[in-house]
Amino acid sequence: MTSINNPAVHASSDSAAQIEVSSERATNLRRWNIAMGTLHGISGVVMLILANDFTLPVGARYLLGPPGTGFEDATTTELFAFPLAIGTAGFLLLSALFHGIIATVGFSRYLDELRHGRNRFRWVEYSASSTLMIVLIAMLNITEFAALIAIAGANIAMILFGWIMEMVNRPGEPVWWTPFAFGSVIGLVPWLVLAFYLVQPGTPEGSPSAPGFVYGIVFTIFVFFNTFAVNQWAQYAQKGRWKDYLVGEKTYQVLSLVAKSALAWQIFANTLIPA
Repeated sequence: MTSINNPAVHASSDSAAQIEVSSERATNLRRWNIAMGTLHGISGVVMLILANDFTLPVGARYLLGPPGTGFEDATTTELFAFPLAIGTAGFLLLSALFHGIIATVGFSRYLDELRHGRNRFRWVEYSASSTLMIVLIAMLNITEFAALIAIAGANIAMILFGWIMEMVNRPGEPVWWTPFAFGSVIGLVPWLVLAFYLVQPGTPEGSPSAPGFVYGIVFTIFVFFNTFAVNQWAQYAQKGRWKDYLVGEKTYQVLSLVAKSALAWQIFANTLIPA
C-alpha cells in the first residue's frame, strides 16, 4: 500500500517544471485548442439555431404528514421547466469558451501548467460541462430536484479528485493512486442512480418504461465517461505513448469533443424534433 507520507502527496504547486514543451509543440497546442474550440462552438450555435421550445419538468415530492407518512400522503410540485436545447448547447459552448481562453489570454498559464504535468483549466471546465452533461442525461428519466442536485454533487466531487490526482503526482514519478481510486468510486454514484431509475424496481408489471433511446444515451455516455479515467490511468501508469503527458492532454480534448457532441446530438435528435 502506498503511504500517505509519499513525497508526491506533498508536492508543491510551484515545484520545478518537469515536462518540456518546445515552441513547435506550443504552437501546435494553440492551433489544436483553437480547432477544438471552433468545433465545439459551431456545434453549439447550430443547435441553438435549430432548437425549439422543448422543455423537461423538474419538481419535488413532499410528504405532507409526520415521519413515516406513506407516499399516498405526498404531493408533487413542479418547480420549473428546463429548456433542453439551452442545456445541450450549453456544455458545448462552455468547452468552446475554455478552449478560447486557453488559446488566447490564458495560453502562457496553460503552457506552464503542462510543464508541471497538470492542467487545472481542464478540471474547472469539466466540473461545469461534464456535470451539466450528466444532469441532462438524468433529466430524461428523473424529475426529482434533490436527486439531480445529488448527481451533480457526486460528479463535481469526481472531477475534483481528478484535479487532486494531477496536483499530487507527476508523470514518471512514484504515483499516489488514492485520489484516482476515490474519484472512481464516487464517480459511479450518478450511474447507479441512473440505472435505478431506468430499471424502475417496484413498479407494477406492465408500467411504462424509459424509451429505448434513453438506454442508448446512458450506455454511450457511460462508456465515454470511463475512457477519461482510462486516459488518466494510462498517463500515470506510463503506458505506451502516454509516457508523453501531452499525448494524454490531446486525448482528453478529443474525448471531450466526441463525448459532448455524441450526447448533445443524441438528445437533440430524439427529444427536440418538432411535433
